[in-house]
Amino acid sequence: QVQLVESGGGLVQAGGSLRLSCAASGRTFSSYAMGWFRQAPGKEREFVAAISGSGGTIRNADSVKGRFTISRDNAKSAVDLQMNSLKPEDTAVYYCAAGMYLATMSNRYNYWGQGTHVTVSS
Repeated sequence: QVQLVESGGGLVQAGGSLRLSCAASGRTFSSYAMGWFRQAPGKEREFVAAISGSGGTIRNADSVKGRFTISRDNAKSAVDLQMNSLKPEDTAVYYCAAGMYLATMSNRYNYWGQGTHVTVSS
């Protein structure tokens, strides 16, 4: 069982930055791939970025490449999402998720946080 708690969301102007953090419970954090997803109002949840358990493999959605960076600290059981050059279309609820395998599909993840709101104003 893994419990996930996101933090770091908020309101930011276009072009600004935010850093989201996800704290995980449990002693087997390094065995889980971690992903970030987002869901904008009226839209389906979409993949943002994912990182393997060791941190050696990373996947990013095309829409965030060059702007967002996912990282993890297994000693702290945490995964972060550094978001730069934010755009209004990045506005969404951001969720972190844990799964046994690195994947871009949300149904491959078993555990989810409650989400944190990110609003980017133009």
